[in-house]
Amino acid sequence: MFKKLLSKTNNRSVKAYKNIIGMFTLKGVNIAISLVMVPLTLNYLDVTRYGIWITLSAIFGWFSLFDIGLGNGLRNRLTEALAINDFKKARIYISTAYASLLVVFSGVFVLFAIANVFIDWTFILNTPKDLHGELSLLAGIVFFFFCMRFVTQLVSIIALAKQEPAFSQFLDVGGRIISFIGIFLLTRFTKGSLLYLGITLTALPVITSIFFSFYVFNNQYKELKPSISLVRFNVLRSILTLGVKFFIIQITGIIFYETNNIIIAQLFGPAEVTPYNITFQFFNSVALVFSIIVTPYWSAFTDAFIKKDLSWIKKSISRLKLFWIILVIFMVIISCLADTIIGLWVGKRVVIPNCLPLVITIYLLLTAYNSINCSFLNGTGKVKIQLYIAIIFAFIHIPIAIYFCKQFGIIGILFSAIINTFITSIVYEVQYRKIILNKAIGIWNE
Repeated sequence: MFKKLLSKTNNRSVKAYKNIIGMFTLKGVNIAISLVMVPLTLNYLDVTRYGIWITLSAIFGWFSLFDIGLGNGLRNRLTEALAINDFKKARIYISTAYASLLVVFSGVFVLFAIANVFIDWTFILNTPKDLHGELSLLAGIVFFFFCMRFVTQLVSIIALAKQEPAFSQFLDVGGRIISFIGIFLLTRFTKGSLLYLGITLTALPVITSIFFSFYVFNNQYKELKPSISLVRFNVLRSILTLGVKFFIIQITGIIFYETNNIIIAQLFGPAEVTPYNITFQFFNSVALVFSIIVTPYWSAFTDAFIKKDLSWIKKSISRLKLFWIILVIFMVIISCLADTIIGLWVGKRVVIPNCLPLVITIYLLLTAYNSINCSFLNGTGKVKIQLYIAIIFAFIHIPIAIYFCKQFGIIGILFSAIINTFITSIVYEVQYRKIILNKAIGIWNE
């Protein structure tokens, strides 16, 4: 019956549905691993050292910006090339992206290695001075593998461009499983060490990604295999024209996701990062169900827009909004049971601040709604409004977040993001409707 139903469905939709089913399975494995790893890691370290690790990871997350939007720019350009079966152009894009990222992150690591000699991580992370040597060594090793990861994970971007997000997720899950095995072995054969933990969680995914990359480019992605002879730095302009816009938009996400932990650590101490991060991670795991549904549509919207299949786009957006209503109901129920569920998950050592589950729920629901229209806008490359909003938010988020934290405690960390997300959800809805009705002019169509 299911096959019969699919046979009557648009091929683009069939591909999306198959990927959604595959992603649900793989994401379920990924979430399960993440949920188990939190108490496992907490038992291996302690609340304070766990908070230090989370904050340090957040800081290094900033450096993902150094790809200057190459990943997302490549995703759109590659989808466009594949839509017209121009495999040579696709290989040129891929080869150039690999070469560019390798050059960029090699330079970034060299600069960081020099700067790391002078950085006092105990001051930045608000930790005891006797951790100076350990944190400095940890930062150097972990940052190296962070740089490597942004190069090796390019194969996942290629899978997304081919409208195969389930395969992209499979590559990520493989690294997660290997990391989980590594952490489990650490708990059995070593005592709590930030250094061992950092190496395990950053090196193993990179090694796994390198293995998968060699495998897929010699098998199912043979027609897209990169080559040094196909590197054309002159095509970077085509990728970066759109990619730089995505790059600046990413800054907003980095500022929000990666500075919140630092703000909490500075205002309330690193131990308070743990309850915030664990609560956010729990609710984000629930919201990820919706992101699984939305993910295949970015590149599908690119393909449909190029082929002027606006009818399919409108139907898909309407279906996604129905799924969002279901998410609202489910998330509200979960927020009412949050204390009990999180207590069963990590035990009583972590005390969740009052109202934090509700505030996180509101933010994630607004973000989920935004992701529907943003998938369309990103897929079509109409992102200038997002760009301007991102720049404004980059300047105002930190001072507003600090103000609300001082007024309301830890829960205030999200108030700034909630206000921004609510306003943008209205703006993006208006822009989507203007474009789909062919009434977008000026900035609304850029």
